[in-house]
Amino acid sequence: MKKLWGVLAAAAATAVLAVVAPASPAQAAALQEVTGFGANPTNLRMHLYVPDRVAARPALLVAVHYCTGSGPAFFSGTEFASLADQYGFIVVYPSATRSGQCFDVSSPGALRHDGNSDPAGIVSMVRYAQQRYGTDPDRTFVTGASSGAMMTNVLLGDYPDVFAAGSAISGVQFGCFATTDGSSWNSACANGQVNRTPQAWGDLVRAAYPGYTGRRPRMQVMHGTTDSTLQYPNFAEQIEQWTNVLGVSPAPVFTDTPRSGWTRTRYGSSAVTAPVEGISVAGVGHSLPLAGMARLAIAFFGLDTTTPTTPPTTPPTTPPTTPPTGGACRVSTTVSSWNTGLTAQVTIANTGAAAVNGWSLGFALAAGQSITSGWNAAFSPVSGQVTARNAGYNGTIAPGSSVSIGFQANHTGNSAAPSGFTLNGAACTAA
Repeated sequence: MKKLWGVLAAAAATAVLAVVAPASPAQAAALQEVTGFGANPTNLRMHLYVPDRVAARPALLVAVHYCTGSGPAFFSGTEFASLADQYGFIVVYPSATRSGQCFDVSSPGALRHDGNSDPAGIVSMVRYAQQRYGTDPDRTFVTGASSGAMMTNVLLGDYPDVFAAGSAISGVQFGCFATTDGSSWNSACANGQVNRTPQAWGDLVRAAYPGYTGRRPRMQVMHGTTDSTLQYPNFAEQIEQWTNVLGVSPAPVFTDTPRSGWTRTRYGSSAVTAPVEGISVAGVGHSLPLAGMARLAIAFFGLDTTTPTTPPTTPPTTPPTTPPTGGACRVSTTVSSWNTGLTAQVTIANTGAAAVNGWSLGFALAAGQSITSGWNAAFSPVSGQVTARNAGYNGTIAPGSSVSIGFQANHTGNSAAPSGFTLNGAACTAA
């Protein structure tokens, strides 16, 4: 672990010199720290930037710093805030708090869905922002440099249901940094010596969330050819991994030169929002020019065409005044618990023939549990028999479709899942 921090810290110190001068967000908007945002097993810190004007139902970008960095440093040293001012999206800046300020991309708890390490805390930040500002859950993105790029790979593997795309600047592929000796450093991976087949790399991603069959996020990879910290062979391995995950050929269908010495390749499509895109920078090491790369990332995400409007002031959590009476429904739950706390993810599926327009989900919490926060619904009361009412953006459930909500709760030893679900008064089956 100390070796990782030392090597990446030295690289990060150089990287800071390569970053452009601090971005200049609008004067009235400011970076704010958020506490109590949800499950946070590794005590990460969360900073949030909401521009003065945001797009209707804005997109959300998670921007993850390098070793020795912090959320505020990544805010002031990159263009993401000024791009948010221009295009109206919201930015979350996580901060690692362990010594060396590197993110955990190595432990078993970091490399699985709903694990007990840094990715779980970052996803809690996402859910907080989605609930508080009504961001579009289908336009949630993540980017990062160095340790943050490695975390970008990890988040796309762990939470394909949360992120639509990622952009990794000087990172390594999902699972490459995994260790079994308790260390956070994997020399073979860092040196570009871990070479697997595309299928094997893809299988590592798929194993992070067993049974998941939904969409997979798109991936953009950027790397310098002379990177001596996280060496250049990792660029090709990332391309192999994500083309396999997304089911497209590892042979590029498009190649161009966005800047002198930069080679851009696209896989599966020649469009700007291709399934996979690679940008190789000749003669540059671990300290890539984040200025130009931030704009390329925003273009890849499709965030450079949004028109900002007036920002939201409160989350849209008020349900319709006359929700329809119930219909056929099925509810599934996933609970992750620790010591005296837990998080629960609840998926409501409409198995009837008619759309549900406005819903109230009733359920019973286990004895000793008390909800402390929630997302995608308003919960009341916080214990006993609870009712979750739809947010303003997810009140309609079409036939055959589903809505996911969730909450964090304290418990006194009983971490059982909620039970006895009813939708608008009609009993639901349990999946």
